[in-house]
Amino acid sequence: MTEQSASVIQGNRRATVLALAAVLCWSTVASAFKLSLQYLSPLQLVTIASVVSSLFMFGVICWQRRLPELRTSWRANYIWYLALGFCNPFLYYLVLFNAYALLPAQQAQPLNYTWGVVLALLSVPLLKQKLRRQDLLAGLVCYTGVLVIATKGELFSLQFDQPLGVALALFSTVIWSCYWLLNTRIGGNAAVNLLLTFCCGLPWLFAAVLWQGVGQGGWQWPPIEGWMGALYVGMFEMGIAFLLWQGALLSCDNTARISNLIYLSPPLSLLLIALLVGENIHVATVAGLGLILLGVAIQQGALKRFLFR
Repeated sequence: MTEQSASVIQGNRRATVLALAAVLCWSTVASAFKLSLQYLSPLQLVTIASVVSSLFMFGVICWQRRLPELRTSWRANYIWYLALGFCNPFLYYLVLFNAYALLPAQQAQPLNYTWGVVLALLSVPLLKQKLRRQDLLAGLVCYTGVLVIATKGELFSLQFDQPLGVALALFSTVIWSCYWLLNTRIGGNAAVNLLLTFCCGLPWLFAAVLWQGVGQGGWQWPPIEGWMGALYVGMFEMGIAFLLWQGALLSCDNTARISNLIYLSPPLSLLLIALLVGENIHVATVAGLGLILLGVAIQQGALKRFLFR
């Protein structure tokens, strides 16, 4: 084994560990979204959580002693940061949280997780990467499993409670995938990139708050439950998980290698939705879970010997 091959293998192992850690964080946030939206509007949730995440990233940067990199990175990539800040946190989370406000969590969450398929497909034109046959098959199987869960087993009817909510959830997958793929082209430290990106997104959120107005019919002071929910979302969904996932993308040699790992999160997330939110998990979820895990196994090469001889 050459030194270069060993380095690639080590990088892929590191990417897998980081991606799995991010998946564990993301498995909790669907419940956090739904519970928080009982006390907050989508705009309130994304604004407070974004501020929390920005403060967290600033703390990480101070701990890493990377404050001088903020100025250097801004000068080199300020156009990218301005564009990415509009996409995330502003546009992506407003779209996503409105989808969660309209849909049951067990529908919105699996639909949002189809971004893994979009991520792998968009990596071809944007990052000039190649898709393996097993990546395509894995994406198809995983996506079928997600649809089985989202439609409660009525796979061919594609009937959802709220068509607008479904459209918003699917649109969020495109925004999210483009954000991460474009983010990898900047390079540099993940915390620095995320802080500068969020700092560029916060003015859009503050402008939306001012446009909505403060007072009756506008921004209302949230109860303590809302603040706690937004704090959790900001720390884990927008903070820790972001760093873990971006580190995984930068460590692997092929985005598709880790993209389907996100499908481990829906089963864990649905369990938490049942326990914390109180939604009944339908029988179709079991079948969808089996397909999701099968797709992950295919993508990771566990069935390569039988499917791709």
